[in-house]
Amino acid sequence: MKTAAIYIRVSTDSQAEEGYSIDAQKEQLSAYCVSKGIRDYEFYIDGGWSGSNIDRPEMQRLIEDVNRDRISHVIVYKLDRLSRSQKDTLYLIEDVFNPHGVDFVSLNESMDTSTPMGRLMLGILSAFAQLERENIRLRTRMGMKERVKSGLWMGGGRVPFGYDYDRERGILVPNQDAEKVRQIYKLYIAGKAPQEIANLLGLKYDRLVYQILMRKSNYGIIEYNGEEYQGKHEPIITKELYDIAMRCMLERRFVRANTSEHLLTGLLYCGKCGARMRYQKWGNKGCKLVCYSQQKSKPYLVKDPDCEQERIWADEVEEIVIKAIFEFANNYQPGETESLSPGDALSLLYEQQTALNKKIKKLYMVYAEEEENEILLETIEDLKKKLHAINEQIAWNTQNDTALAQKREKTELLLTMNGLWDTMDVRQKKHIIRKLVHKVVITDAHVHVDFSL
Repeated sequence: MKTAAIYIRVSTDSQAEEGYSIDAQKEQLSAYCVSKGIRDYEFYIDGGWSGSNIDRPEMQRLIEDVNRDRISHVIVYKLDRLSRSQKDTLYLIEDVFNPHGVDFVSLNESMDTSTPMGRLMLGILSAFAQLERENIRLRTRMGMKERVKSGLWMGGGRVPFGYDYDRERGILVPNQDAEKVRQIYKLYIAGKAPQEIANLLGLKYDRLVYQILMRKSNYGIIEYNGEEYQGKHEPIITKELYDIAMRCMLERRFVRANTSEHLLTGLLYCGKCGARMRYQKWGNKGCKLVCYSQQKSKPYLVKDPDCEQERIWADEVEEIVIKAIFEFANNYQPGETESLSPGDALSLLYEQQTALNKKIKKLYMVYAEEEENEILLETIEDLKKKLHAINEQIAWNTQNDTALAQKREKTELLLTMNGLWDTMDVRQKKHIIRKLVHKVVITDAHVHVDFSL
């Protein structure tokens, strides 16, 4: 026996609106079922969920029941209760309900998809529902930008460490952690490592120290959509202190990149628990590779405290990886696309783009001198469509050429490294390894090299 599904959705901002409450929808929809002689029906209620997508608990349960052929009708109070997305609405009707013979009824719009007119109305109303949602999103974004331009915080979301959000004034206010933020900058500039700073100040991990150091809101700037605005909130530090910390960060990164002799740093993973692995000094004999799950220095990197990964000599692993790279290089056969010259297609497209722009500009000048020339307008519109298509091809080819150039670079490294490897310094060898290798997985004494080609 199939049953009718009464679907009810209430978003957090419309619960109090007349006719949209859960009880009001239940009353009207159950009355409709009685009037149509539908005795078997079940409620599916998503309270406090947005209609922007269908990732809602009861909606997912409804879809599962439709797929199990348990549902005869899906009945809603209003179309936007089902979804505010035209794509999602049409997906539910065309790809979920219709294949299983489920009729869709929207009480407010008097819609029944079992009729041709109902299906036509569905497409029209879905388009208007999506248009309204996009207009709301656009107004929200415009309002947010104006808010940030005036120096107010964006509101909601994640508030930066060291601040609280004052909703009444719309600004950030330094809290009891503001002094920790100042200490982070001072300790970092003094030479302390981020993990040391995290341990000293009771922070969870070193990444949080980096995140705090790089936040421009600490000296009064609000970043929104890639642009910077002067905030009205009280800065925790000065711009000068921030700049000093950024210079220190750049210097340390440069030093680390150019002084480390470890070829596989950042590429090593434990094959038993999945955690990263690190080089660890092992007496006077060299370094061993140790799983972070067996270390206490960075608790957030621990995957399995009981990991039994064997500690293996680093030079042995490096030798295995280098040997694997050479074997891979000797057996590598470049694909056909890697012999193409990047930019060939782009050059032609740019020529066509320039020519079309010139034509459109000339036609607009002619149109300005003539009165209501509809043929000219149609010609201009046709050229603009062609220009749009060419612009899309340029975007696609640009992305494709970038990927092709990167692959060609790796291919050239593979084909030429045999005769150059012994003449390279550590920095050059590290560069090649990082270009060619995605990661190295170690399971006890077994080493697996995952190449990036």
